[in-house]
Amino acid sequence: MSERVALYPGSFDPVTFGHLDLIRRSLSIADRVVVAILPNSGKEALLTLDERATLLREVITSELGDLGSRIEIRSASNLAVRVASESGATLLIRGLRAGSDFEAELRMAHANRLLAPEIETIFLMTAPEHASTSSRLVREVARYGGPLDRLVPAAVVPVLTTAARRRAPGA
Repeated sequence: MSERVALYPGSFDPVTFGHLDLIRRSLSIADRVVVAILPNSGKEALLTLDERATLLREVITSELGDLGSRIEIRSASNLAVRVASESGATLLIRGLRAGSDFEAELRMAHANRLLAPEIETIFLMTAPEHASTSSRLVREVARYGGPLDRLVPAAVVPVLTTAARRRAPGA
C-alpha cells in the first residue's frame, strides 16, 4: 500500500491552535502531512516566511511530539495544487470555521479540481473552541498588545509581539 500524503496549505501568519488542531487531525487520514507556507496576495503579512517556518517547526515539535516525524514544513511561491504534486500529495486539507468560509473554499476546491483532478480536497471542520480564531484576529490582537495565550502556542507569543511592534505606526 502506498503512502497517503496530504498537503495543508496556508499563510500561517501566525500559526494558531486551530492550525495545530487541523494538522493533528489530518494525520488520522494521511500517513504524512506537508504543511505548505504559501503567500496570500490578499493579506499583508506580519511575519516573514522564515519566521513562520521557524515557528511552525518549533510549535510542531513542542505541541505534537512524536507526530512531528510525519510532518514536513515547506515554503513555496506556487499554486497549492502544484506544491501538492511536487510533494506527492493526493489530498488537499482545508479547514472550515463557519458557513461563511464554505463558499470561498468551495470555489477554490472547484478551481483546484480543474487544475489537478487527481488531488482531492478534504474539508475539516474546525474544533468549536477554535472557530472564532483566525490569523487576522491574532495579528490584530498582537498589534494592540492584547493577550495571545489562548490563541497561539507559547512559542509564538514573543515573536508575534516583536513583529507587531516592528510594524506599529511610528516604529
